Amino acid sequence: MAIEFSRRGYRLALTARRLDALHTLQTELKKTGGASVFIAALDVTDEAAVNQVFADARAHFGTIDIAVLNAGIGHHGMIGKLAFSKVRDTVNTNVTGFMATADVAVRCFREQGYGHLVGISSVAAFRGMPAGGVYGASKAAVTSYLESLRAETYHAAILVTTLSPGFIDTPINQGAKSRPFVIPVEKGGKLLVDLIERRVERATVPRWPWALVARLIAVVPTGLLARLR
Repeated sequence: MAIEFSRRGYRLALTARRLDALHTLQTELKKTGGASVFIAALDVTDEAAVNQVFADARAHFGTIDIAVLNAGIGHHGMIGKLAFSKVRDTVNTNVTGFMATADVAVRCFREQGYGHLVGISSVAAFRGMPAGGVYGASKAAVTSYLESLRAETYHAAILVTTLSPGFIDTPINQGAKSRPFVIPVEKGGKLLVDLIERRVERATVPRWPWALVARLIAVVPTGLLARLR
């Protein structure tokens, strides 16, 4: 997504827990003639750090027009068998960390008088799946939280976008035994940025077949889902 945004001329403030990964990406963007890039190490579970990084990015660029909240981890395992430390880590990052980042972003947008918040949910939020309980629940929380935010900012110049990707070929799912309808990371990044630029409120990524699959998953009998174990 960073590469795709850069190709389109956006100035970028990029964060991740691993600063070395950000330096590598920054170098790559410079080689392709990308626009200005600000990088900072950030763990979204550290509320004070989230506040500081947003303040530093605003000081660097003057404004933050779009905030893409994409931090997440993907532990999977059966309830009662998955180490609870991994359950806690998933909730702390995918839910609490997401909310902490959204909170700072929205306060920033209110001060500016405008802004666009993009939350990355998942098709996993549509229905609890065997071995996917904590990840699906964390993304369902993201989706619900963004619906509340959309209503709260309805009369403000703040746009809220919820994007729910299926399988995009990134490390978070490369160890999965099954990845239906997986798409290359380059295609995924382009589709995500296209939807953000179109200022959609909600979308699966890609739209098809996931928009249809989401409806089907909602009505599949639990007994059939149980066979997926």
